[in-house]
Amino acid sequence: MIGLEYILNLYNMQHVELAERLGIRKQNINMWIKGKQNIPKKYIPILEEIFGLKKEYFTKELDEIDKLEIQKEKLKRDLKPVIKKQEQQFMVGEINDIVEVPIYDKEEINTIERSIEKAKLVSRFKETLDVVDNNPYMDTYKLIIELLEKVQHEVIVHKTIEALAHYFEVIPDWVASSPEQDEFEEEIFEVFDDHNF
Repeated sequence: MIGLEYILNLYNMQHVELAERLGIRKQNINMWIKGKQNIPKKYIPILEEIFGLKKEYFTKELDEIDKLEIQKEKLKRDLKPVIKKQEQQFMVGEINDIVEVPIYDKEEINTIERSIEKAKLVSRFKETLDVVDNNPYMDTYKLIIELLEKVQHEVIVHKTIEALAHYFEVIPDWVASSPEQDEFEEEIFEVFDDHNF
């Protein structure tokens, strides 16, 4: 679905209402949504102002993450949340560093932030599975899913994954969750080294 169509549905705005606000005919909006005509550049800043969204959202095919981001921006406009505090989290991905994450006074915003993070993780997981057609590590992925389904809240699972992330330098050495974790990692690394891993 093209962005403009999704945005109009989300904001419960009829094509005719948008056309009136832009000073054009309803048929133009229909042509934009059907992809028969591009949105003229002169209307993009007006759309950005009306909806409070970035220009790229109006013309592209939206994925689930885009839709959630648009929902978040609408919620922010509707609820006018205030940041209660900043929470430090280690961000893995494009940036491997500790970042400040805002915690809002409106739980709806915090919930959608978590949904966006989950959608990004699912997308990355799918990309990882699609690296090769005949993925030789499919059994490993199956085990990961089983662990997540059955024991994801077990401390040993988290500690072991964090240890593996340190061992393979996915997480820098200076990022440590606790002295207890450091001790656990020293012991598990000895096992890896003893077995030439």
